[in-house]
Amino acid sequence: MTGDWIAVSDRLPEDDQRVLAFIPGNRVFLPGKDLAFEVREVIVLRFCADYFADQAEKREKHGRHFWAGEGNSNHFFSDVTHWMPMPEGPIPS
Repeated sequence: MTGDWIAVSDRLPEDDQRVLAFIPGNRVFLPGKDLAFEVREVIVLRFCADYFADQAEKREKHGRHFWAGEGNSNHFFSDVTHWMPMPEGPIPS
């Protein structure tokens, strides 16, 4: 499945598309654990095209687009290096 990753420099997802996103060295803090974290480089995010289009200061600082996470895992555009479409679920037998 490693060949299915798409560099954000090559192509972007559709607006509002949920994808698997690759974020090198992404640290996720664990709830209830005092400053404990795990490295999770692959997470589910939703691509938000032109999210900062009308906010010049944020657009210049963070880029035009944004990645919305599930829960507390939002990311600025530059955090994600690669993405791939969500895989299909298993086919019922």
